[in-house]
Amino acid sequence: MSTGTVDHVPVCPREVIKRALLLNASALILIHNHPSGDPTPSEADLSMTKEIQKGCKYLGLTLHDHIIVGAGTELSLRALGKL
Repeated sequence: MSTGTVDHVPVCPREVIKRALLLNASALILIHNHPSGDPTPSEADLSMTKEIQKGCKYLGLTLHDHIIVGAGTELSLRALGKL
């Protein structure tokens, strides 16, 4: 959905939700990578996820999870209790 620089990718929650609606989705799983290899979510990751979650709730969509992929590992925000 977005292309960024070496250390930042701007993600617009509105565009994520718009794409889900265009695809007639009823649920979403967000996935992105951290090129550093450390899948620990940043404050920006958490904030963006919360904004998307709010929009999904309002429009009747379900946000199942947000997974961050690192070097040979992944991290689930749902498993961390962040969703």
